[in-house]
Amino acid sequence: MKTTFLKIAFLSLSILTIMSCSSDNEDPGKVIVDPPMQDDPLTTSNTTNYMVDASATKETVALFYNLKRLAQTKTAIGQQDAFNSFYQDAGGDSDIKKNTGFDPAVLGSDFMFITDKNNNGQSNNWFYQQEQKIIADTKAAYAKGIINTFSWHLREPYSEDSFYTADMTSEQKSTAFRSILPGGANNEWYKKKLDKVASVVSNLKGSNGELIPIIFRPFHEFDGSWFWWGADFCTADEYKKAYQFTVDYLKNTKGVHNILYAFSPDNSYTTEANYLSRYPGDKYVDIIGMDNYGDFNNQGQTGSDRANTKLKILSDYAKAKVKIAALTETGYRVTSTNPAITDWFSSLLYNALTKNDIQISYVMFWNNNTDGYYVPNGSVSNAADFKTYSLKTKSALVNSLPKMYEMPK
Repeated sequence: MKTTFLKIAFLSLSILTIMSCSSDNEDPGKVIVDPPMQDDPLTTSNTTNYMVDASATKETVALFYNLKRLAQTKTAIGQQDAFNSFYQDAGGDSDIKKNTGFDPAVLGSDFMFITDKNNNGQSNNWFYQQEQKIIADTKAAYAKGIINTFSWHLREPYSEDSFYTADMTSEQKSTAFRSILPGGANNEWYKKKLDKVASVVSNLKGSNGELIPIIFRPFHEFDGSWFWWGADFCTADEYKKAYQFTVDYLKNTKGVHNILYAFSPDNSYTTEANYLSRYPGDKYVDIIGMDNYGDFNNQGQTGSDRANTKLKILSDYAKAKVKIAALTETGYRVTSTNPAITDWFSSLLYNALTKNDIQISYVMFWNNNTDGYYVPNGSVSNAADFKTYSLKTKSALVNSLPKMYEMPK
């Protein structure tokens, strides 16, 4: 579903115009962030031992700690482009807030337009305008206490026209990914793209000048064949090297210390060994994720249970290794020809996220647009289902998040 939508959005860029501080007062509805029952060795003083970046900023360390602790009681609810992609282009508040009265707990963004070849940094440039919107949204989310996560639909390194293999030649598909590795023909090109990412992330600052933490999820859904970094187009070793190079370059070469790194295949795995087949290692990953649309696409309880089994693999690994588990993308897209599924949110999804004592820190739905939605606003048939889901014991919008960027006292 998401792939089709992205394709449409990508092909329509020339004609589309995308309308693309936490209070000091204690909220009695806020979650206790440091429950007495702890089933892992994580403490407020040893958190960096389990993180990719031992030099992470204090806000980034706090985000890791609080995400890990949150999963013991709640799963944060998020959406991609929540502040600028609305069903039927109805602007204003996020569609989640239109429905529930509260903003999402997680905001998803993308480095795609930011690193686009057409972004010339000029105020009248459409791509630069998107960069500015994304930066503004990220800052606004942080000020509200929302978690920020970034994916990266990076164009291929030849003509930079698409991230889809369907738009590439056989030769390009077979050479693109390995060409960005150290020593490859396009490694310098890739480093320039990372330079841009580093520049933007290093200038994301809060009201007191502190760096805003983000979650970065490079080369996602790599077990599929739709992106040029997919498993059909690189070996496991090449994938690991590219991921490791990305982390090392941002952290060590560019000195960026406000990133948590997420690893997220699509849903093709069925065992832990399968999941870890392209895993770059615990030293390179903070968040163990999965993107999963297929198991929720008219698969009923069978699909929900299948998703839960896969999420349990993530949760068990995250518990054992003191990592964070997340459902990094999901959703069921409702359109005029694709009707809503009864109790999809409050039953099928919620059960997948909570059964079998699993601990999932956050779930993120894909973005809404003119023709369809993943998250209902207040005026559609399944609005009540989403609101019911958002009010369940283990669900969290921004109003029931702890202070994610501060260690508990």
